[in-house]
Amino acid sequence: MKRIFLFILTNVAVLAVISVTLRLLGVDRVLDESGAINFNALLTLSAVIGFSGSIVSLFLSKWMAKRSVGAHVIENPQDPTERWLVDTVRRQADAAGIGMPEVAIYDAPDVNAFATGWNRNNSLVAVSTGLLHAMSREEAEAVLAHEISHVANGDMVTLALIQGVVNTFVVFFAKL
Repeated sequence: MKRIFLFILTNVAVLAVISVTLRLLGVDRVLDESGAINFNALLTLSAVIGFSGSIVSLFLSKWMAKRSVGAHVIENPQDPTERWLVDTVRRQADAAGIGMPEVAIYDAPDVNAFATGWNRNNSLVAVSTGLLHAMSREEAEAVLAHEISHVANGDMVTLALIQGVVNTFVVFFAKL
C-alpha cells in the first residue's frame, strides 16, 4: 500500500512540476485566440511531457530495477560464485573501457540477466540465480559480455531517447 501511495505521489509531483514549468514558458495554451489548435505549442507541450517521462525513467532505472526484482548488490563477495561474477564483470568492463558497474544477483528461477543505468560509468549488471544454476561459467560469461556491451554502447540512453520521441508523438496525436 505504501508503494502505491508513493508511486501516485511521485506522479502527482512530476505532473505539478511539468504544469508549472509549461505555464511559466507560456506553452500551456494549445488553442489560439480563435479556438484553433496551435500546433507549435501542442508539439512543444508534447515533447516536454514525452521526454520528461523517459528522462526521469532513465535516471531512476538502476534504483527501479534493483527494487523491482529484489536484487542484492554484491559489495563484498561472500562465496566463490559471487567472487567469480564480480571478477568477470570487472574484467569485461575494463576490456570495454567503461567504469565498473554495480553487480547484483536476484532470486528467480528464470534464466535472465539485464543491464541498466544512465551512463557508461554508472550502471548495473544483474543476473538471476536461475542463470547461475542453469548455465556453465563459459555460457554465463557470454551473457555477461552481452550485458556489458549494452552498457558500453549506451543502449539505455538510446532507448530513452527513442521512448521520448514515441511519447511525444503519442501525446501529440492524443491531443488532436
